[in-house]
Amino acid sequence: MAGMFSSCGGHKTKLAMDTDSLSYVVGLNIGHTLMEMDSTLNVETVCNAIRDVYNGTPRMTMEEARDYFLAEKTYFIHERAAAYQEQFLADLSKSDRKYARTRTGVTYKIEQLGDQSRQRSMNLRDTVRIAYTITDEQGRVIVERDTLRDSYRNLVKGLQEVVRLTGNGGHFNAWLPSSQAYGIEGNAELGVEANTMLNYDVNILDIKYH
Repeated sequence: MAGMFSSCGGHKTKLAMDTDSLSYVVGLNIGHTLMEMDSTLNVETVCNAIRDVYNGTPRMTMEEARDYFLAEKTYFIHERAAAYQEQFLADLSKSDRKYARTRTGVTYKIEQLGDQSRQRSMNLRDTVRIAYTITDEQGRVIVERDTLRDSYRNLVKGLQEVVRLTGNGGHFNAWLPSSQAYGIEGNAELGVEANTMLNYDVNILDIKYH
């Protein structure tokens, strides 16, 4: 603490007084908190806002700031994620022509076509048995299951159409934009954050039609 540090203005200030040390400790705490919140924040702008408060010249009221923050954490972040995912999946389908896209943006390729005879008769009461692996965009394995028996209606909505198109006994790989996976809420149980695009590698072991 007795050394030198860079203030928000970029000037080096000697910690000669107790108030300087206390100010630096507060700054450290604020800095670490902000890094945990969002490491992409503009530090100079943060410092300018602090100065404005001390000078009595803030450019936003606290109510305006709260409204903007809530909008940023919901709508703006969601929109940016959706735009990025759309571009990613569009590029993927262009670079690998085996991938097709549904109207909802799910981008998939059928590695092995299954039985197509009952394809059009699938309904929400049918049950499916699948083996699957879910990974995120960075390749981190989120779930890996040798077998899962569940109702067709309970599948993540982005998978339902691809399961129907692939057919019993088939194998597919599908990228689901967040809107077709766990959306803006994510899935805390699986460790899936909000607005996360997911990859599903699925073997359809059995379909029981009702």
